[in-house]
Amino acid sequence: MSQQLRDLFARAHGERRPLFVAYVTGGYPSPEETVPILLALEAGGADVIEIGVPFSDPLADGATIQHANQVAIEHGVTLRDCFGFVREARSRGLRAPVVFMGYYNPILSLGEARTAAEARAAGADGFIVVDLPPEEAGSFLTACKANDMSFIPLVAPTTRDARIEKIAAVADAFIYCVSVTGTTGKGNVAVDDLPLFLGRVRERTDLPLAVGFGITRREHVEAVGAVADAAVIGSAIIAAIDAAETDRLAQRVMEFVKDVSGR
Repeated sequence: MSQQLRDLFARAHGERRPLFVAYVTGGYPSPEETVPILLALEAGGADVIEIGVPFSDPLADGATIQHANQVAIEHGVTLRDCFGFVREARSRGLRAPVVFMGYYNPILSLGEARTAAEARAAGADGFIVVDLPPEEAGSFLTACKANDMSFIPLVAPTTRDARIEKIAAVADAFIYCVSVTGTTGKGNVAVDDLPLFLGRVRERTDLPLAVGFGITRREHVEAVGAVADAAVIGSAIIAAIDAAETDRLAQRVMEFVKDVSGR
């Protein structure tokens, strides 16, 4: 497990504040801009950074992140390039925990043990693997544990209670709670439904809960933060990149994150 992630959530709990988790696709809008954007996310107030590993069929993602994936693939960005982004960002002062979010095929292609080892050597803290269920994650979990990397599973409002128990059993830092059924960037977070959903999850784990999907504005972050341990924004950050002037990408990202995080 990543002790850095666990310590961060523990500190935030003691301070009675939710964490802000920011997502960006590795290599988007270009490989050269990725590290400045990572640094801008932290400067704007991101506590944890998710780097999306480009994949040709990102089934859990909506049009905005699908487009970012396609552009990054056209730039030739790979899983190992994403490790390189973290390594460079660390050398330039990035301190926030970094979690790779993506799909299993690139991990399988590189090799589970090599993936976990190289990610750790680069300075990363964990993985969210959207299409790797706990029943099939045994060998990758072993690789993550051997390299002090966290495996962060996902649960959805439609996940049955017995299933939540199985999913929670493989988590060690936090659990990613999908706020709405469907893909990223589609609709708004169902704030009124969150207490019941999160209550079901909390009955089965004492780990922190992060909520993502459909969070786009500061009021969403505040509402989620009132009932969860962290709020995650992804598609809205990609949209902010798309709307920025070419010579102000990192600055615009920092300003957007400052605004939505309230930092």
